[in-house]
Amino acid sequence: MAGSRLPQQLFLQGVAAVFMFAFASLYTQIPGLYGPEGILPARRMLRPQGKGRWQQLWETPTLLWEAPRLGLDTAQGLELLSLLGTVLALGPLLLRPLRHPLVYLLLWAAYLSVCQVGQVFLYFQWDSLLLETGFLAVLVAPLRQPSSRKQASQRGLVGALVYKSLPFWLVRWLLFRLMFASGVVKLTSRCPAWWGLTALTYHYETQCLPTPVAWLAHHLPVWLHKLSVVATFLIEIAVPPLFFAPIRRLRLAAFYTQVLLQVLIIITGNYNFFNLLTLVLTTALLDDQHLAAEPGLSHPRKMPTSWPRVLLTKLSLLLELAIYATLAYGTMHYFGLEVDWQQHVVHSRTTFTFHQFSQWLKMVTLPTVWLGAASLTWELLAALWRWAQMQGWLQKLCAAIQLSILGATTVVLFLISLVPYSYVEPGTHGLLWTGAHRLFGTVEHLQLANSYGLFRRMTGLGGRPEVVLEGSYDGHHWTEIEFMYKPGNVSRPPPIVVPHQPRLDWQMWFAALGPHTHSPWFTSLVLRLLQGKEPVIRLIQNDAAQYPFHKQPPTYIRAQRYKYWFSRPGEQGQWWRRQWVEEFFPPVSLGDPILEMLLQQFGLQDKSPPRPRSSSHALAQALHWVRTQLSPLEPPNLLWGLLGAVGAVRVVQALLASWLPQFSLLAREDKHKLIPKKESGAASTQATPTPNNCSSGSRTPRRKK
Repeated sequence: MAGSRLPQQLFLQGVAAVFMFAFASLYTQIPGLYGPEGILPARRMLRPQGKGRWQQLWETPTLLWEAPRLGLDTAQGLELLSLLGTVLALGPLLLRPLRHPLVYLLLWAAYLSVCQVGQVFLYFQWDSLLLETGFLAVLVAPLRQPSSRKQASQRGLVGALVYKSLPFWLVRWLLFRLMFASGVVKLTSRCPAWWGLTALTYHYETQCLPTPVAWLAHHLPVWLHKLSVVATFLIEIAVPPLFFAPIRRLRLAAFYTQVLLQVLIIITGNYNFFNLLTLVLTTALLDDQHLAAEPGLSHPRKMPTSWPRVLLTKLSLLLELAIYATLAYGTMHYFGLEVDWQQHVVHSRTTFTFHQFSQWLKMVTLPTVWLGAASLTWELLAALWRWAQMQGWLQKLCAAIQLSILGATTVVLFLISLVPYSYVEPGTHGLLWTGAHRLFGTVEHLQLANSYGLFRRMTGLGGRPEVVLEGSYDGHHWTEIEFMYKPGNVSRPPPIVVPHQPRLDWQMWFAALGPHTHSPWFTSLVLRLLQGKEPVIRLIQNDAAQYPFHKQPPTYIRAQRYKYWFSRPGEQGQWWRRQWVEEFFPPVSLGDPILEMLLQQFGLQDKSPPRPRSSSHALAQALHWVRTQLSPLEPPNLLWGLLGAVGAVRVVQALLASWLPQFSLLAREDKHKLIPKKESGAASTQATPTPNNCSSGSRTPRRKK
C-alpha cells in the first residue's frame, strides 16, 4: 500500500498558503471594520466581566486579551495578529523544517482569536472550515522532519507513517462531511431551483462576486445548466462515499471529480480562499504512488503471477466497473436523462419526491457514520501493524506512545464531528451516543468540528437584488457611491479578486436579501460615511480620489434597492441591466431622529468613547508604519504579490537544489583527481633527492605532522 508522505506535505503547504491569504486579506480591512472609527469596533467584544484570567480565556478564547499588556488597543492587537499570522504562514511554505505542529498551533490560535471578535464579518462557513482544517494540520505536521529525501524513504514505515496516517484520515473525513452535507442541504431546503435543476440558470449572475467568465457561463444553453446541476448532485452526494473505497482508483476518480468542481467554481466566482481550501482537503485522497514520490513507483508494476493475486485484481476491477455502472444507472434513472439526437440536447428532470429523498437520507445517514467508523478502524489496525513491524525496543516504545496519543485524539475528534454532521438528518442526530454530545458541547466554542451546507437555497430568482448607496449635499441631487468589487456601475466588468475576500461587499450582498433592519451593521456604515471616516471609505474605494465625497462628507445618505441582470449578448459596453425596486434605507443626516433611533435600537451608540491610542509605544509606531507602507496597495494586488514572492523563492530553491548536488559531485571528482597527484609527487620526492635540501627538509616534518 502506497504511503501518504507527499500528500501530507502538500496538505501542510496548502494550509499555510490559505492561512497566509486569510490573514493578509483581513489585515487590509481591519481599520474600516474593527478600528475605533470602523463599522463594528472590536473593543466592544472584549469587556472584562470580573472573571479569572483563565476562565475568561476559556470562555472567549482569544489572544487579544493580552493586547493592553503590549500597549495596544483591540484593533491594533488584531493588526498585530494578522501580520504575525501572515509572516508565520510564509515559514511552512518556504522552509520544510517549519512545517511543525507548533507553527500550525500558533496559526490556528491566532485565527481563532481573530474570529472571536470578528462578529458578522467573520461568520462565514469557510472561516470555520479553516479553523477546523488548521487544527488538523497541528496533528498532521511531524514533530521532526527527515534530514533528506533518502532518509524519509528509508524510514517511511518506522517514521511518521506509523501514526501520521490517523490524523490525515480526519482530513478525508472532513472533506466527506463538507461535500456530502453541501449536496444534501440543497434538496432538504426544498429550494425549487435545485429541485427543478434550474439553479445554475440563476447562480452565475446572482452569486456575490461573479467573474467575467460567469457572464459567459450564464449564457450557456438551459439544458446544459440543468445537466450541470445533475453533475453537481452526483459529485457532492454520490461520489463522497468513494473517499473511503478500498480500491485506490476509485479514490483517485473521486479526487479528480472534486478538483473539477472546485476549479469550475473558482473561474466563475470570487469565493476568496474557500475553494482553494477545499482543494487542499482533496490531498487526503492522494498517495505517494500516484504522485511518484517513492523510488520506483513511477515505473509500471509487473502483473501479479500467483492465482490469488490475479483473482483479487480481477475482482477489484469488476467491483470498480460495477460501481461506475451503478453511478451511471442511478444518475440516468433518478434524473430522467434522455438524449434528443435531433436537437442535440440532453433532457433531465428529478424523478423522485421530497418524501422519497427524506426516507433515503434517513436510511443512509447512519450507515455513512458506520462507514467512517469502519474506515477509521482499518486505519488504526494498519497503524498497529506498521508499529508491530518496527525494530528496536526504544524506537518502538516512542512510537507506541505517539500512536496512543494520536490514535485517542483521532477517535475523540471523530466522535465530536458526528454531532454537527448529523444535523443533516434530525433522526440520526438523536441516535448518537450521549457522550459525543457532551464532548461536542465542551469544545464547541473552539470550532474543532462544524456543520456545513453551502448554497442551501438559490437567491435572486426574479433578479439579483443589490443595494446602492447614494449621497447628497442638498437632499435633491444624489450621487451613487460605487464599491470596488460588488456590482454597481452597469458598464464595469466583474472583477477578479480571489483569494481576497472583501467582507463588506459580501455583507452588502446578504443585506440586499432582506430589510435593512436584518443587517444592523448597515446603520453603522451609514453613520461612518456621514462622518467621513477614512478607514470605512477605504473599504469602498481604496483610492480616496475615486470616492465621490472625498473632499467633504455628504450631508445626506440613503440607499436604494435595485434588481440586476447580466446584459444580453450583443449589448455593447454593458455587463449588467438593472431596474429600481424600492427604497432600502431612508435619507438621513447626522443627528437625524431616525438615525439616532436605529443606532440606539441596535446598540451601536458609543456609550464609552475609545481610549486615545498610545502613539509613543514602539510597537504601535511600528504597526502604524507598516500600515502606511501597505495601504496604497489594493488588497488583491497585495495577495497576488505575496503569492508571486513565494513562487519566486520556491523557484530559486528548486534551482539551487538541482545545482548544489552537481557542484558537490564536481568537487568530489576534483578532489579524487588531486589526491593521486599529491601522492605521486611525494613518492618522487622521496626517491630522487632535490637540489634544494632546505625545501626537502621542510616538507618532511610537515608530512609527519
